[in-house]
Amino acid sequence: MLKVLGSAWALLLGICLLMVGNGMQGTMLGIRGGLEGFDTFEMSIVMSAYFVGFLGGSRMAPGMIRRVGHVRVFAALASLISAVMILYPTFPNVIAWSLGRVLIGFCFSAVYVTGESWLNNAATNENRGQALSLYMIVQTLGIVLAQALLLTADPSGFILFIIPSVLVSIAVTPILLSISPTPAFETTKPMTLRQIVAFSPLGCVGMFLLGGVFSAQFGMASVYGAVAGLSVAQISTFVATFFIGAVFLQFPIGWISDRMDRRFLIMITSLIGAAGSVLGMFMGHIFPLLLTSAFIVGGMANPLYSLLIAHTNDFLEHEDMAAASGGLIFINGLGAIAGPIITGWLMSTTLGPGGFYLFTGVLFVSLAGYAGFRSTRGRTIAVEDTGSYVAIYPAATAVALEIAQEYAIESDLEEAENTEDQDTQK
Repeated sequence: MLKVLGSAWALLLGICLLMVGNGMQGTMLGIRGGLEGFDTFEMSIVMSAYFVGFLGGSRMAPGMIRRVGHVRVFAALASLISAVMILYPTFPNVIAWSLGRVLIGFCFSAVYVTGESWLNNAATNENRGQALSLYMIVQTLGIVLAQALLLTADPSGFILFIIPSVLVSIAVTPILLSISPTPAFETTKPMTLRQIVAFSPLGCVGMFLLGGVFSAQFGMASVYGAVAGLSVAQISTFVATFFIGAVFLQFPIGWISDRMDRRFLIMITSLIGAAGSVLGMFMGHIFPLLLTSAFIVGGMANPLYSLLIAHTNDFLEHEDMAAASGGLIFINGLGAIAGPIITGWLMSTTLGPGGFYLFTGVLFVSLAGYAGFRSTRGRTIAVEDTGSYVAIYPAATAVALEIAQEYAIESDLEEAENTEDQDTQK
């Protein structure tokens, strides 16, 4: 891992700074929206707009990179992100913020595609898994650091918009000065949605539902905190706890997933996530219990993303895994767009802040129920025949998911060779 860090430190540092900037602007808007007098439903539209742009960027970025190259795409879009962040406090109205969020979502998606393609080019068969793990750790660390930086200035001023703008601008420097600008760039043509659904109905339904959970967690957690009357320090801690839970529980759940029926584990993990939502809904007024609920929800939602991908891969041939990636991300993106709007509508009713956890709880229960249903109807695959679980962050683009698929294939082939060698020795 140290070798990977030594060769790709500039890229990882740049990605970390980008994630800090993204995490700050998302949480900051939730806090500032309340100060500007936006109601909950208006803020849900603003938050949903990011995922509209992100989904569009993930579809269009490959063509942009092929036309003008990695360097121009990365530098131009990072500059645009920096500019939009500065403009947020200048035009405090719903339409301007929503358009800004669409633009920033589009730009971040394309920037991530560019960075991930550089990462793929730098990785080898021997260290691809380590590179992917470092990438995920850096992403999560950036989000957590972003919440700490929110405590450095008054949210009613301009400083907390200037900081992420500067960080995004700085992020470009180490990447463009130290990395080869022209890695090979190819993306696999995605499967049709009908084909993916035929292979894995649970994978598709689960990715859609989980898109709603993740977008509520990433987009509406700060709005929840503002509506619930939490202080800025409490909101930043609350948002960070979702991602801390993801870091601590991702790998234990992954280890378990390689040793038991994945549909059953998806059901159990979803039920635990639902229990965390119930805790937050009824005991959220007690801050330590609110943090416990965030830890559980984040700790279940992020591993579920990787679990659903691994489960879908169990029904695919190796050559089809990369093609399925784009379709799965598209399905997840559709759920992500709807998530903040539904959450905002629930929170704007008599449910108040509790609508946030009601939404995530219903989605978790729905996923658990469908996983249980599919375990009685779907084709069963023996544990020893399942593919490898690879941890992946839910906001990753198709490029990162294809890297994960390549690593999973390599791990499966290596395990098969080792098993064959052991049988031969016997």
